[in-house]
Amino acid sequence: MADNATYYYGTGRRKNAVARVRLYPGEGTIMVNNKPPLQYFGRRMLEMVVVEPLRLTESAKRFNVSAMVDGGGMSGQAGAVQHGIARALIVADLHRAGADRRGSRDAAGAEEARVADPGPAHEGAQEARSQARP
Repeated sequence: MADNATYYYGTGRRKNAVARVRLYPGEGTIMVNNKPPLQYFGRRMLEMVVVEPLRLTESAKRFNVSAMVDGGGMSGQAGAVQHGIARALIVADLHRAGADRRGSRDAAGAEEARVADPGPAHEGAQEARSQARP
């Protein structure tokens, strides 16, 4: 994976493990401490934990993953990598849709929506207050 390419970064933590994760646009290669997850963790279940955020967001074939993880045991490290991938996917999604989300609604329109007609429930409260006053 090219070090100078565009990437999305996420830090994952679980128990005493910390993972620094980078997502690169690519075909779905995953490397944990420069090894495939099954080779690094040694258990298929821990590999499944690592891949879960990519599977749930259907992003497995969109990104290559490079993770450097340290501290804790194998289970904690797998959870930290999972957390880091999830956080990096959030950054990637925000980056991809950032322009659309920022320009979708202006501040004046949002303010109008907040102070618009409060509806009949509010009117009943107003009437109750006015009857209670002498």
